[in-house]
Formats: sequence, structure tokens, C-alpha cells
Amino acid sequence: MPIVPVTDPADPRLAPYTAIRERDLTRGHGARFIVEGKVTLETLVRRSRFQPESLFLADNRLSPLEDIVVDVPADLPIYVAPQSLMDKVAGFPVHRGVLACGLKLPPPEMSTLLAHAKTVLLLIGLSNHDNVGACFRNAAAFGADAVLLDETSCDPLYRKSIRVSSGTALTLPFAHGRTAETLFAQLEHNGFHVWCLTPQTYATPIGTLKRPEKLALVLGAEGPGLPKALIDRGTAVRIPMTKGFDSINVATAGAIALSMAYNAGNDRR
Repeated sequence: MPIVPVTDPADPRLAPYTAIRERDLTRGHGARFIVEGKVTLETLVRRSRFQPESLFLADNRLSPLEDIVVDVPADLPIYVAPQSLMDKVAGFPVHRGVLACGLKLPPPEMSTLLAHAKTVLLLIGLSNHDNVGACFRNAAAFGADAVLLDETSCDPLYRKSIRVSSGTALTLPFAHGRTAETLFAQLEHNGFHVWCLTPQTYATPIGTLKRPEKLALVLGAEGPGLPKALIDRGTAVRIPMTKGFDSINVATAGAIALSMAYNAGNDRR
């Protein structure tokens, strides 16, 4: 494999890794995305739906990562530099000493994505990258077949989302960027029952409902939650809580709902 030592932080081959945080927060990485750390690197190399374009490693990390690096395609460049140079390129201390650049895929056809799915998680208005990453991890843990994100939700291929997802954002099929109304319509067209999570007391306790064959669980942003117009398009469900308390983290709520749906599905089999 081509190990490429780098000594100049302005080396044009490192352009995808330049000023990572600034690009994360402003214009993004276009058709590329960045992963950070050993866990996500291993996922990108061995199990991801996406293709790596290059690796960028601190020179003291090359040997410890040998078992992963050996699986990198033979023509994939692996840029290696001292930690200080790597930090200068990235614009922040890369404590793990491990970065990689991957290539995004074209948006999937919704009919293909939903054709054989039984459980889908739909995220509306989630702009917190930690929450999105945690939702992906929960979805993977409890057998969801796909994650849908509306156009107001953040990119699940943001570096922090991938890391918090423990790499599952790279393996679990997803679609991002359509309006909430379009996503609801496509779910309904494909025969999904839509359960909308809300703390409102009029909602049905989720544990009292029989799981349908094809189920979409919908989560809204913390604070405002789901708009009532969307809740009214589906079945309003809630997670019963201690009296006087009606709010938990959105990813936690998703984990509980996904776990109940997963266990109900297994009970039916």
C-alpha cells in the first residue's frame, strides 16, 4: 500500500483535511466526509457502505493500526506525518492521530430504501450532531432497517455524528434532505404505520399498542418536539414517566421506543 510521508502542511494532497472544524461548521466537505478515530476508521475500511478516499495518520499511529491498514485497498494513499503537522493541517489537536476521508453516495431511491424495511426511524428537526449520532447507534442496536432525516436535520456524516454513532452512520442505510411532509407521504405510500413520539398526555402509552408489520417511529427536536400537524398525520404515542416529569433526551426516547418495537417484533415471531 502507498505510505506517503508528508512534511509540508500546505501539501495540496491534504486539502480534504485542511481546517476541518471550520468546514464542519460552515460549508461542510461537499462530496466528501471525514472520520476520526480507530473505531470509525475500522468501520470505514471493513464494513462501510462508503468508499474511503485516503487516510491521514500520525506517524506514531501507523504501527498500532497495522491490523486495519492491511485491509486498505492497495491503491489508497495513506498520508503519514508528525502529530504536530497533522494538528496544524486539521486546525485542532487530533488526539487520536487518526483521520480518513470518505466519499459520499448519491441519495438513495426511497422506494428501494423502504422496499424490504420493517422498522424505520424518522428524525425531524434534529440539529444536534451528538443526538443524531446517538440515534443512529440506537437504531442499529435495535434492528432498524433505515434512518430518515428531514432537510432541517443535520448531516449524519458530520464527523462528530459518525463518532458518536460508533460508526453505524457508515453502515445503516439512510436518506437525508427531504421535507417532513414528503417523508411522511413516502412512508404512508409504502405501507408504514407512523408512530409519533410526544410527551403530550393525550398520546397513547407506547407499550399498550400492538406493533404493526411495518413501523416508522418519528422523533422531533428536543424542546419544540414534533409539530402537531405532523403528529396528527400519524399515531401519537408517549413513553409513560414519573408524575411531574415528561421529558428525556431525544436519543434516549428513541432507544426506549426502538427497544419496545424490536422486542414486540421478536415476540410475534
